[in-house]
Amino acid sequence: MAAAAGPHYPSEPPTPTNTRPKNHPLFAQIRLATISDVPYIHKLIHQMAEFEKLTHLFATTESSLASSLFPTTNPPTPFHSFTVFILETSPNPFPPIQQNPNFTPIQKTLILDNSVPDPEKEKFWSYGNDVVVSGFVLFFPNYSTFLAKPGFYVEDLFVRECYRRKGLGKMLLSAVAKQAVKMGYGRVEWVVLDWNVNAIRFYEGMGAKVLPEWRICRLTGEALEAYNTN
Repeated sequence: MAAAAGPHYPSEPPTPTNTRPKNHPLFAQIRLATISDVPYIHKLIHQMAEFEKLTHLFATTESSLASSLFPTTNPPTPFHSFTVFILETSPNPFPPIQQNPNFTPIQKTLILDNSVPDPEKEKFWSYGNDVVVSGFVLFFPNYSTFLAKPGFYVEDLFVRECYRRKGLGKMLLSAVAKQAVKMGYGRVEWVVLDWNVNAIRFYEGMGAKVLPEWRICRLTGEALEAYNTN
């Protein structure tokens, strides 16, 4: 009678070769915008209008952006008027750039499983070494009478689609919050569309409180022009 067979242990599988996911570094940088960034800012605002389904309200031109954000007469000091942070990304470390006395660029290295395909790379090419403009945030001072302190109001925050869900939006908003703390400001606030559930969750995850009991009141266009006393 044959002996009973013992328990069967599967043999060790062969060690795979070259199957580990490759690490792809993505270098990110936030810097103060300059007037040379206006074409990028204009394109980003238009993409944001498309995402929010508000292109019918889009009337911005590069010329109007340049004259309002970067006036040549009495140019405002950053953070005391309209201020724009530019988000740039690159597969390579950033080359040195001219330092701005008002703000030291913030840099971060992300390690991704895959490289980021950017179909619009040529439209957003910033400067050498494969640096592209990937997003922006525009903000300006406001004031809280309850706190008796100034704060920042974030008008726009936008990251191009192929660079989303990588922590870059958080990096932009955090840069504004850090600047507010540095200046002793009391708050940072913004609005979010009620249908943008992903954005609401993102902001709540950053510790922001969404205030459903507040509504925006706005005078614009013909309703505003009706107050022309001429």
